[in-house]
Amino acid sequence: MVVEDNNHDDGRSTEEWLFQAQELVPLALEKAGEVKNFPGRWKMIISKLEQIPCRLSDLSSHPCFSKNALCKEQLQAVSSILREAIHLAELCVKEKYEGKLKMQSDLDALSGKLDLHLKDCGLLIKTGVLGEATLPLAISSEADVSSNIRELLARLQIGHLEAKHRAIEKLHDVMKEDEKSVLAVLTRSNISALVQLLTATSPRIREKTVTIICSLAESGSCENWLISEGVIPPLIRLVESGSAIGKEKATITFQRLSMSSETARAIVGHGGVRPLIDLCQTGDSVSQAACACTLKNISAVPEVRQVLAEEGIVKVMISLLNCGMLLNSKEYAAECLQNLTSSNENLRRLVISENGIRSLLAYLDVPLPQESSMGALRNLVGSVSEQSLVSTGLLPRLAHVLKSGSTGAQQAAASTICKICSSGEMKKMIGEAGCVPLLVKMLEAKSNGAREVAAQAISSLMMLSQNQREVKKNDKSVPSLVQLLDPSAQNTAKKYAVACLGSLSSSQKCRKLMISYGAIGYLKKLTEMEIPGAKKLLERLERGKLRSLFSRK
Repeated sequence: MVVEDNNHDDGRSTEEWLFQAQELVPLALEKAGEVKNFPGRWKMIISKLEQIPCRLSDLSSHPCFSKNALCKEQLQAVSSILREAIHLAELCVKEKYEGKLKMQSDLDALSGKLDLHLKDCGLLIKTGVLGEATLPLAISSEADVSSNIRELLARLQIGHLEAKHRAIEKLHDVMKEDEKSVLAVLTRSNISALVQLLTATSPRIREKTVTIICSLAESGSCENWLISEGVIPPLIRLVESGSAIGKEKATITFQRLSMSSETARAIVGHGGVRPLIDLCQTGDSVSQAACACTLKNISAVPEVRQVLAEEGIVKVMISLLNCGMLLNSKEYAAECLQNLTSSNENLRRLVISENGIRSLLAYLDVPLPQESSMGALRNLVGSVSEQSLVSTGLLPRLAHVLKSGSTGAQQAAASTICKICSSGEMKKMIGEAGCVPLLVKMLEAKSNGAREVAAQAISSLMMLSQNQREVKKNDKSVPSLVQLLDPSAQNTAKKYAVACLGSLSSSQKCRKLMISYGAIGYLKKLTEMEIPGAKKLLERLERGKLRSLFSRK
């Protein structure tokens, strides 16, 4: 234990401090045995004094006993507590104390200190920090750094609170300079000590501790230890009532930890949703973004979505979508709404009632629309009338996403078209919005999923003659669709490609193009696979090919 302020190292060696402690133990036991008053308290103190020789023997028998500063400090502290025990015993024997209650309090404090010292002696052996001194004399600088860090980490577990506070201050500085070395020697017991310091009375110590824990979480190497050592409840308290730095670091820690669905459930179970939602509305830009990301991660777990809704998450996420301080916050809010609306009709209606569709559409008005907002809209369109969708401006946004969006956003837009183009009027308006040529371009996408949904959307839109004409006049339509006749299992677009080409086969020009790009060979295999429409299209192309041959003769 780091020695109290009234103790001074007078230059004695570790062995000399051991000798003094060994001399003081029998004296303390003798004096304690003479006391007649406070018998219950002194009986407890004596039982703890009797354990000290065994602890001293464990320490002194370690091969590195005399070479480690922690041993010397522990012996100084033990000597100090033994002198205190002797002093209190003499006061009790002579009955020269200020008052009964005051002495009872002093004896309880003495008992607590003895508990601490006995525990610390055991920890000093268990931490393995004493073994660092066994390193050879020609020690490398890297090993020397590890030794110092291990000793520093041991101090988080050993000693009084002020000593631990000094250790956390130093560890905070070391983490900023050499995080990798700290991670290399960290143990579960060190994590446990750090988690306990999250509830320290000093705001400064809580800040330093949560900053360290945040770094550990972001490193990706300690999540399981942090969770198993109970980090979630104190982090929630910091989100609720910590300083600005404490809130920021706690939310960033949650952002990382909540990537695990099990941890996301635990955050909900410990009542963490309400504080996170509140901070989304009142925190600074960094805390707001971290909270939004955490809630987005939690919303990915289906069974907790109703709890999130009951805590008011929908309204808050829509507000973030409209007014989030950082672009990241808006993106996380959109992803959260996409998760919430993926499978629950009640949550879809709740988002719609809070004007969520308008907010999601407005978020698409950026140079590079992302999948999250378009994905959320895809989930919602089935719960809204065609008239409402048109009046809110969905169709020009679909064209914008198909033209400028990310691959995922384009795929979600094409999927949305598949969901809404049930009527002839809607098919007509989608075509007039300029979506058809953009969907044809998507047929060349690298993603099989994107190609499939584009072909599906085109096949549906082509039921209207003016959209069919739009596909025909695009030079890339037939070559791209023929490529999608590939019979391989990986190609999931083939049935839609057959449907599209079947609609185009009424045109002689298109049939010739299909034949020239090798459609007949593909269709023979698809006919064997019983793909709907393949046999009919094959027969039409083969008849056309025969007529072409006879006309040449």
